Amino acid sequence: MVMEINDNCVSCGACEGECAFDAIYMGDSQYHIDQEKCTGCGACTEACPSDAIHPKD
Repeated sequence: MVMEINDNCVSCGACEGECAFDAIYMGDSQYHIDQEKCTGCGACTEACPSDAIHPKD
């Protein structure tokens, strides 16, 4: 199961530093997750202060 970042993202960057697979990157206005690199480990979810990262449906 891979993760995704929703509109609650405040672009703080906390998630990017926790991703061991370099799957998180800054887009135009918020962070995004590369679905092909994400392993669903959840490290980013735990780091996110705005509860913006959840498993993708």
